[in-house]
Amino acid sequence: MNTVNGQAIRVLVIDDEPQIRKFLDISLRAQGHVVLLAEDGRSGLEALATQGADLVILDLGLPDMDGHDVLRALREWSNVPVLVLSVRADESGKVRALDAGANDYVTKPFGVPELMARVRALLRDAVVHATTSESPVHDDGRLRIDLARREVVLDGQVLALTRKEYALLALLVRNADRVVTQPQLLREVWGPTHDEDTHYLRILLAKLRHKLGDDAASPRWIVTEPGVGLRFRRG
Repeated sequence: MNTVNGQAIRVLVIDDEPQIRKFLDISLRAQGHVVLLAEDGRSGLEALATQGADLVILDLGLPDMDGHDVLRALREWSNVPVLVLSVRADESGKVRALDAGANDYVTKPFGVPELMARVRALLRDAVVHATTSESPVHDDGRLRIDLARREVVLDGQVLALTRKEYALLALLVRNADRVVTQPQLLREVWGPTHDEDTHYLRILLAKLRHKLGDDAASPRWIVTEPGVGLRFRRG
């Protein structure tokens, strides 16, 4: 059995075609890998969050979610290598997938030797990814933030956050106990042309703190580092 740092290599296959899942299951197991199978995007994300993987093989044409949306959701909390399988052979589709966070792209139909070579290439530098070393869930008894499900629960109640409020909170949680600078926050949440728009951040932070009940003067979770940025306090 192949291992990374003494642990069995786990490959998650997210594909809605039973024949492809079976074929990849057999091929990957023959290489000594542990294989996890999911037939749609949501079950794939849940499997990654709960069971972990060293590599994800992702079909873009899923029944419940577009594969690009799965990629974007995954990249909010995991750095696991992703190999896209798709019938879409156009260059723009490949570029879009790579921009969304894919590490490699293989078009269907594909040859087994090429696919296994690409799998080996992606695993070659694999050590321990975020999915095996860090949990996508913060839960301190009061505040639960599930990055895989995009769900925030405070004292048992699901919080209704706007897209940008969630983006800001998720970014801070992914960097818990580390300072995230103001320019980085502005670029990540609003885009590369908003490096100087600090008033956007102040307004959004105030709204987020209000929903969390997090007092700016004595914060429980989001700490301001004056002149530098913000830090999410885990414990």
